[in-house]
Amino acid sequence: MSIDYAERIPNNVQLADDRRLQRALEAWQPRFLEWWKALGPEGFQAKDVYLRTAVSVDAKGWASYGMVKMPDYRWGVFLAEAEPERKIGFGDFLGQPAWQEVPGEFRATLRRLIVTQGDTEPASVEQQRRLGQTCPSLYDLRNLFQVNVEEGRHLWAMVYLLHAFFGREGREQAEELLMRHSGSVDAPRILGAFNEPTRDWLAFFMFTYFTDRDGKFQLGTLAESGFDPLSRTCRFMLREEAHHMMVGTTGIDRVVRRTAMLMREHDTDDIKRYGGIPLDIVQRYLNFHYSVSLDLFGGERSTNVANYFTAGLKGRWQEERRADDHQLTQLTATVDVIVDGRVERVDIPALTALNQDLRSEYFTDCNHGVRRWNRILEEAGVDRTLSLPHHGFNRRVGAYAGFSVTPSGALIDADSWARQEPEWLPTPADFDYIQSLMKPVFEPGKMAAWIAPPATGINGQPVDYEYVHLT
Repeated sequence: MSIDYAERIPNNVQLADDRRLQRALEAWQPRFLEWWKALGPEGFQAKDVYLRTAVSVDAKGWASYGMVKMPDYRWGVFLAEAEPERKIGFGDFLGQPAWQEVPGEFRATLRRLIVTQGDTEPASVEQQRRLGQTCPSLYDLRNLFQVNVEEGRHLWAMVYLLHAFFGREGREQAEELLMRHSGSVDAPRILGAFNEPTRDWLAFFMFTYFTDRDGKFQLGTLAESGFDPLSRTCRFMLREEAHHMMVGTTGIDRVVRRTAMLMREHDTDDIKRYGGIPLDIVQRYLNFHYSVSLDLFGGERSTNVANYFTAGLKGRWQEERRADDHQLTQLTATVDVIVDGRVERVDIPALTALNQDLRSEYFTDCNHGVRRWNRILEEAGVDRTLSLPHHGFNRRVGAYAGFSVTPSGALIDADSWARQEPEWLPTPADFDYIQSLMKPVFEPGKMAAWIAPPATGINGQPVDYEYVHLT
């Protein structure tokens, strides 16, 4: 299903057939570009970047590569191919035809889901806008910008839905997506993790591994939606999202590989004097980003999510693979509660435990990366491992909110937590040290001393390709 790039707004939704919608999106477009130039990547707006652009939503040959200035990137509206006679796969409307229009009784709820997802997309661009100034290589600089432009396109995806299906309220919400800003005191982004600063490239790799992976699972549940335009939008977004997680996975790979090499070469864990990132700092960054991302899934019990499921608005991850009735009216699930200072496991209706179900899927997926990084350490002969902290560690949402939990899962008092927190979470000294390493490397093929080179280049290009033209 090809995309019409002759249009002012590239799309595969026959936008020209709806002049009112086309005019509304064309009126929003200049404001988006103003936001991009003001809060997008700082200092590189006029540079040519080797970017991937979607040209089709087909599984094969769906993207092209070429040098593009980021403000000229062809953002647009792309939905995955429609499934003929698609049926709703869960909830009270199981087996009924998927909706092509918004059901009136679910209008406000669907709008809220779309706005919340849409708010995360520009937020991450804002969080990362200054990272280009300290890139470890041109290869990494290009990957940063690819993530940024695709997050911008994902904003377009949600804005299209708001404009096309939600009338005046949708248009107003689309405007507000450009008025909130990450970390703003007066108008912050909706979700807490998207107001945290991305201080450095280690944080960026952790963000794209852990927080973008949360995005993958959230998009996956929305891709099950009975509202077909939302499902199709999210299915195509998932294809682009895979690159973002690859950036995080391989970025941490390369940090760990370089760290292991320095540890072996100098026979010490203390590799700061050699310009490397010690494993204990890597672990503290991992602890922080994983725990903050866990909060994005919400509390263990949620009647809201139960209602989304029952109404057919938001399913489970890979709903079609679940071997149950897809309605869950008689099923239970086990969740943690804290009673008198002890963690206990209790059974609750499975419908109200869907956040926990999704968080469990996320844990399994995250753990694949940790095993991968530990294989790198083992193959290098380093007798150390990384690990995910307990799901109750450093939580601000859910059953563990307000409690002090160690990375191993022990409940402790607040004073004990305060004494040991510097062992578990990044410290000001950690941030200062990592920041001291953040010196830009702009020569093609060269890498900063704290990270190993990638195994391959992008789209068949060599690693030393000039991925960003700086002159």
